Amino acid sequence: QVQLVESGGGSVQSGGSLRLSCTASGIDLRLKTLAWYRQVTGKQRRVLARIASGGETEYEDSLNGRFTISRDDVKNILYLQMNNLTPEDTAVYFCKVEYDGFWGQGTQVIVSA
Repeated sequence: QVQLVESGGGSVQSGGSLRLSCTASGIDLRLKTLAWYRQVTGKQRRVLARIASGGETEYEDSLNGRFTISRDDVKNILYLQMNNLTPEDTAVYFCKVEYDGFWGQGTQVIVSA
């Protein structure tokens, strides 16, 4: 059974940083394209960043270099480093194994002004 468990969310003040983790079990992430999405209440879930099996990354333009996606294929964990957070980053953040379609349950991030 595939499980993706996000952690690292929480409350932070504007300008702060958080690192999200997505720990996988029941699946080997090494050959997978992985992604982070977020969903603001009342809006559609949107992709923020992807990382391919070879390490190539792509980001949503609006992030302006504030977020970094990375992976540890030995530990089977996906990360999202988020810096210079603003209240507009408040959302539930999800990890996903792209193409296979496996999702985590999400972790809440709240950024206060």
